[in-house]
Amino acid sequence: MALRPIENALLPPTPDRSRPKKIPKIPSATVTDENREGPQCQSTTVDPVATIDYVSSTDLKPFTDPDAKIQALEEGLESKDWVRVCQSLNDVRVLAIYHSDLQTPSLEKVISVLVKAMKNPRSALCKTSIMASSDVFSAYGDKLLQLDGESDGFDQLVFQLLLKSSQDKRFVCEEADKALKSMVHAVSPPLLLKKLKTYIGHSNLRVRAKAAVCISRCVSKMTLEELKDYGSASLLQMAAELLNDRLPEAREAARSIVTTLYESFAKEHDKGEIQESWRSYCEANLPALHAQSIVKVTVAQ
Repeated sequence: MALRPIENALLPPTPDRSRPKKIPKIPSATVTDENREGPQCQSTTVDPVATIDYVSSTDLKPFTDPDAKIQALEEGLESKDWVRVCQSLNDVRVLAIYHSDLQTPSLEKVISVLVKAMKNPRSALCKTSIMASSDVFSAYGDKLLQLDGESDGFDQLVFQLLLKSSQDKRFVCEEADKALKSMVHAVSPPLLLKKLKTYIGHSNLRVRAKAAVCISRCVSKMTLEELKDYGSASLLQMAAELLNDRLPEAREAARSIVTTLYESFAKEHDKGEIQESWRSYCEANLPALHAQSIVKVTVAQ
């Protein structure tokens, strides 16, 4: 075996010049006020989320010049700057609380923007629009349903609130629940029930459950005459369908509806024959299995 000359063995390996050496990257310094020179170079970057204030309705103050706000409202609501839209939605809240008559002609536009903002992925804009919807419900009540003659804005608003109240983002979910409570409080139960009953068979379980809770709250507000006018049998059928729902929230709402209906039914019947009359009423308006489920809810009362 031939041996290599020792002088060749001690030579360092020939560097590979075919590949350039890698130069380590030096992270560039963030340009701030500390490494800029001159007052004109001060940083102007501002976190837009920090400029959004979630003000409670009780802390809002009336405008000194509401007419000027109304004139500028549409432009602000249509702005592509989401921060400005939030500010305009807060103006909507003040106008609804203190200057509602001035804003009435703009309600259709306002509802449209509320729905659009709730669909926005920015949580700050979404929450602001939900807070605005609460004040709009409280201020205008049944007037909002009159808009449906030209558009379905109210229906879309209700659906978005049901969706948002079903989400996992807690601060959005809780605000949507408050808005739904405001809606139930401000809108006449018979009118609102006509809107909510369409969600009894909705494919989204959480939406169905939230709608069931709203229906339960509406029914609990209704007088005996309102229940008769709307149709106790129709409400009983809603409750029977919800009693078999997969979510406990919907089932609990159904039991509440049944209890309210039973109590109103009991006011018109002698105490000794309530149970038998109630059983007959349920069997006359429901399939046998559903009637049996309804009777079980009230048998202990």
